[in-house]
Amino acid sequence: MTDIPPLTELRPERFDRPDILKRLNAASRRLAELKGVAASMPNQDILISTLGLQEAKDSSAIENIVTTHDELFREAAFPDMAISASTKEVAHYRQALRVGFDAVRKSGLLTNNYILEIQAELERNRAGFRKLPGTALKSDSGRTVYTPPQDGTVILALMADLERFINQDELFDADPLIKMALLHHQFESIHPFYDGNGRTGRIVNVLYLVKQGLLDIPVLYLSRHIVRTKSDYYRLLQEVRDHDAWEDWVLYMLTAVEYTATQGIATIQAIKSLLFDYKHRIRTQHRFYSQDLINNLFSYPYTKIEFVQHDLKVSRLTATRYLDALTETGFLHKRKIGRSNYYINLPLFDILTGEAMVEGEA
Repeated sequence: MTDIPPLTELRPERFDRPDILKRLNAASRRLAELKGVAASMPNQDILISTLGLQEAKDSSAIENIVTTHDELFREAAFPDMAISASTKEVAHYRQALRVGFDAVRKSGLLTNNYILEIQAELERNRAGFRKLPGTALKSDSGRTVYTPPQDGTVILALMADLERFINQDELFDADPLIKMALLHHQFESIHPFYDGNGRTGRIVNVLYLVKQGLLDIPVLYLSRHIVRTKSDYYRLLQEVRDHDAWEDWVLYMLTAVEYTATQGIATIQAIKSLLFDYKHRIRTQHRFYSQDLINNLFSYPYTKIEFVQHDLKVSRLTATRYLDALTETGFLHKRKIGRSNYYINLPLFDILTGEAMVEGEA
């Protein structure tokens, strides 16, 4: 059995090194700025809807679950259409993030029951924490690189200890960003589930920051940075297990927070700028302008008639007229899937993906 000591056996003062404190200060500043920029959005639900999709895609890509932005956005508009298994898994991630956020927001806690709900939403089963032996982490070549605890009672005990670490601040006197780095490593080392551990762990990261009040909504998504530094991520996870290299791991995670917050600030500012541009020009050009309409166009990169009907409380005929008029004036681009139309906010697509969609591509 792999021996995993409780995190409370670590000494908090070992992270008081100048290089860590410098990186912590930079990451904390950026995170506070991200929180403020997100709060300046007229409707923060727009960010949860749109950035949550991006995080779902990037986090799943770390586990080699790959889909395209186009297919993911179309799935959000047409969940019953035939889509790839990978896209379905990414869509489940988005819903799991929402389930976890709603629970943490209501209770102010991040419990094992919530973590179980998140993983169940991801995997669409209720297998719960591992009870049977046989789980091992392998390299791409098939070599076993790490064997997590195998005994179900040990896993339960370790997760109970981790739950206390997450929710009882007095147990470990360290900055929440350092604690997030530690608890993420501990969660991945316990590897409590048969599947979905990496994605569940990355959801827990951002929900912990919400729980601690460092964010109001889950908009710090580390997965894009982890995708780009995947080899370092796995190497440093293992360095802690092999050589107690906690400081290097913490530095990596603080760098990820700073980088991701910086990218998030730029993305939210771009969305906000585009939203106000659309608001001004649609109000000038169309008599049917409303704030509910703007919210719709920015909550769904791909919107459709039914979404507008629901959000604006209008008839199908009226919703169709609005969307076609916005297409004629260049705010949206109309596409067809089967017998149904959908409407793309192309500038928003570009901001969220960093990709310019070619006319007629979808």
